[in-house]
Amino acid sequence: MHNVPPSPPRSYSMTAGIYPTSFYTPPDHDINSSGFRRNFIPAWFAVVMGTGAVDILHEDLNPHFFFLNLSLFIVFAFVSLVRYIMFPEIWGIMVRHPVQSLYTGTFPMGSITILTIAVSLIHGDYNFGGKPFMYVLWSFWWIDVLCSFLCCFGILHYMKTSHTHTLETMTPAWVLPVITLIVTSSGGGVVASSLYKYSLNHAMVTATLSIFMVSIGLSVALMILTIYLLRLILHGLPPGTTITSAFLPLGPTGQAGYSILLLGQYFKTVLPLPYGSSKFLTAETTGASINVVCAIISVVLWALASGWLFFALLGVQNILRQTCIPFRVETWGLIFPNGVYANLTLSLASTFDSTFFRVWGSIYSVATVILWCFVATRTVVLMRNKRTFEIPS
Repeated sequence: MHNVPPSPPRSYSMTAGIYPTSFYTPPDHDINSSGFRRNFIPAWFAVVMGTGAVDILHEDLNPHFFFLNLSLFIVFAFVSLVRYIMFPEIWGIMVRHPVQSLYTGTFPMGSITILTIAVSLIHGDYNFGGKPFMYVLWSFWWIDVLCSFLCCFGILHYMKTSHTHTLETMTPAWVLPVITLIVTSSGGGVVASSLYKYSLNHAMVTATLSIFMVSIGLSVALMILTIYLLRLILHGLPPGTTITSAFLPLGPTGQAGYSILLLGQYFKTVLPLPYGSSKFLTAETTGASINVVCAIISVVLWALASGWLFFALLGVQNILRQTCIPFRVETWGLIFPNGVYANLTLSLASTFDSTFFRVWGSIYSVATVILWCFVATRTVVLMRNKRTFEIPS
C-alpha cells in the first residue's frame, strides 16, 4: 500500500501567469519521467481558447480552423483523462495548488469556442443535422454550464479555504475561474439565437440563464480587477515574463460586452412573446428597449477593456526597456483576451455602423491572427526540443 502523500506546499512563486515555478510531485510515482504526465496541466486548453478566438474572428478561416481546434481539444482531453486515470491523486493536488487550479476553467472556455462555431457554421451555414443536431449542441452547452459553475464556485471556494494567496503575488489569473461563466453565457446567446426556431421556450430558458451567468461572472471579475489595480499601485508591475498576464483583464470585460450585446439582439428578435400574461414580455417595446440597454452596456465594457489595454501596453513597454521578455508556452494566454476584445469591437461596428469601430476592430483582429501565427510557430519549434513540456524551476 502506498503511503499517503503529504499536502502540497503552500508557498509558491509565479512565472508568466500560467505555470508555477514549482509543482509538488507525489513520491509514489516518477511523474518527472514523462513530459505529458507531469506537465500536461489544464492551462494547455488555453491553446484551444486562443485558436477558437481566432476562428470566431475570421470566418474566412472556417472550417479549417474549426477542425484544427476540435482535433486539439480531443487530443488534450484524451491526454488529460489518461493522466488523471494513471495518477488519480494528481487531481486533488492540482485543485489545491494556488496557481494551477485557476486554469481548470480553460477546459469549459475552450470547449465553448468550438460549440459556438459548430452552431453558427456547421448547423447554421451548412444546415447539418437539422433539429436533432441542434439539440445535441444544446445538450453540450448544458454540460459546459455545469463545468463552468463547478470551476467558478469550486475554485473560489478552494481559494478561500485551501490556498495561500497574497496581494503581492496576485495576478489577473484570479479571474480565470470566474470568466468561465461569462464565456459560457456568450455561447448561450449563440445557441439561443438558433434554438428559438425549434422551441421558443427552450431558447428563452437558455438566454435567461445566460443573463444570470454573465451577471455573476462580470460582477465578481470587476471586484477582482479592482484588487489587481490596487496590487499594481502598491507593488508595481509584475516582473519579467509575468507582465504578459496584464492582458488578461481584456477577457472578462471584452467577452462580457460581447455576451450582453448578443443577448440584447436575441431579445429584440423574439420579443414580444406571442403567448403568456406577462405585460413586460408581451409589450411591443420591450425587445427594442432591452437591446438598447445591452448595446450601451457593451460600449461601456469596451471602453473599460480599452483602458486595461492601455495599462497592459504601457506595462509591456516599461519592462521591455529593462529586459527582454522570453517566449514561453504561456504566451498562448495572450490570444484569447485580445481576440475577444477584437470580436467585441467588430460587433459594435455592425451595431452602430461605425467606421471607427470597424477600422480599429479590423486592425486588431489582424494583429491577433499574427500573434497566433507567431505563438503557434514558436510552440512547434519548442515541441521539437521538448522545451514546451518543461515547467520552469
